[in-house]
Amino acid sequence: MRWENLSPDSEHSRADAALFGAEAVTTRTFDTPEFRGITFHEIRARSIVNRVPGASRMPFEWTVNPYRGCSHACVYCFARKTHGYLDLDTGLGFDSQIVVKTNAPELLRHRLASRGWRGEHIAMGTNVDCYQRAEGRYRLMPGILAALRDHANPFSILTKGTLILRDLPLLRQAAEVTDVGVSVSVGFTDEELWRTVEPGTPAPERRLEVVRTFAGHGIGCGVLMAPVIPFLSDRPEQLRAAVRAIAASGATSVTPLVLHLRPGAREWFMSWLGRHHPHLVDRYLRLYADGAYAPKWYQRRVTRQVHELAREYGIGPAGPGMPRRIRAAEPAEPVGSSPAEPAEPTQLTLL
Repeated sequence: MRWENLSPDSEHSRADAALFGAEAVTTRTFDTPEFRGITFHEIRARSIVNRVPGASRMPFEWTVNPYRGCSHACVYCFARKTHGYLDLDTGLGFDSQIVVKTNAPELLRHRLASRGWRGEHIAMGTNVDCYQRAEGRYRLMPGILAALRDHANPFSILTKGTLILRDLPLLRQAAEVTDVGVSVSVGFTDEELWRTVEPGTPAPERRLEVVRTFAGHGIGCGVLMAPVIPFLSDRPEQLRAAVRAIAASGATSVTPLVLHLRPGAREWFMSWLGRHHPHLVDRYLRLYADGAYAPKWYQRRVTRQVHELAREYGIGPAGPGMPRRIRAAEPAEPVGSSPAEPAEPTQLTLL
């Protein structure tokens, strides 16, 4: 890591300087099973509300990311390239070198109170998961949610993490004063595929339990069915199994998203593919020959199949990439739920 050596003229120095100063970095490791092999770089960030680049396909303009890097270790995660901006490895380093913006809640509260802020929607979990295992120790999200609640600022969360259940009371409080959206990412239900593709995440069924718990509390929760992985999770019977399980969880919507392979993620995913499914390498090179996205005909085929299954099972699509709004309603009947613990290392929004 060379944060202290970034020159004013280096390619990424201006962007990184806006985030934090090298002198503010504290590095820690914790000798506990859930954090073994992970290094945390605690920083005092200089900003926390980020504008989405104008060329982005995302349907929102502002994001908050309290972490960089993600112990979910999803082999396809598009955010891997961002670790290179800090001279950190985009492969194993992205999975195990986690940057923690320890002052994120206070920075957000200050930004929301500023005269220039107009109360725009803020999306979370769209780069790396704000409910990854690190959140169990650093507890940044309660302060972030409280700030958004206190300023009645609309927001949405996309997560693979079961730890979001810990903050259910805060989410309900926020939903009483502003628009709140929650989506859980579940691309497939094949456990063997999950163990190799998303080794640091909770199992798909545990994520669907999150949806079920939210539904039991009268809170609408959508599912982003992402990614659908070509030739590995796209067979008709696999899509049916996933949509059936999503419907059974009480999800308000299901929105499919086919795997995309941006630079950084592409190299890491293709390396994984060569080790685990070498017979598919040539097929991927052809399918993704034109860039990061699968051909439109393929994306449309998957979307059509999922939407047909969703209608069959009684759920509908949501807008592209946007979590559904929470309904601040009373639960039909009490549902007991203790805060879920982060997954053990066997497994990132959405992408």
